[in-house]
Amino acid sequence: MASIDYKNNRVSENRELIEQHVREILRLIGEDVDREGLLETPARVTRMYEEIFSGYEANPRDVLGVTFDEQHEELVIIKDIIYYSQCEHHMAPFFGKVHIGYLPSGKVAGLSKFARLVDVITRKLQVQERITSEIADILDEVLKPHGVMVVVEGEHMCMCARGVKKYGSQTITSAVRGSFRKDATLRSEFLSLLK
Repeated sequence: MASIDYKNNRVSENRELIEQHVREILRLIGEDVDREGLLETPARVTRMYEEIFSGYEANPRDVLGVTFDEQHEELVIIKDIIYYSQCEHHMAPFFGKVHIGYLPSGKVAGLSKFARLVDVITRKLQVQERITSEIADILDEVLKPHGVMVVVEGEHMCMCARGVKKYGSQTITSAVRGSFRKDATLRSEFLSLLK
């Protein structure tokens, strides 16, 4: 999957100030900010922020782009969309996979647009529960399908690398809209096809 094509322009506009703050954080944690390995770190962190926080620059409803009239009304699944995000509680990374199922009601989007939607939603400070709901809500609003189901798997560094230190633990969240909410058989079909 290609990365998204835009960056966080607010970071770019505030580059000098962000670099100063990163340098100060390094100093406050006990680092020698003048040692060779850290001289370019503030600039590197700022460039990274342009990318990993680029989701603030796009309207997620717009990324689905042009939709197509299509009479297919059977289950469509886009699975294993890999994402990377930053926990808003600790600013620590979390990452995993998003799985989307929907029942079109005469309107479909290009398959790559689903990956783009995941990128836009996850490339900002987030929590996994919100990611899951936002994807489902936006697909429901824009495509107006008969139903949507989203399952998100995540591994959170704030839980694996600090605190309880439970490396490899997974968090799984789901959101269901429309037909998926009412029909247990449809939910089961979606979940069985993910395996």
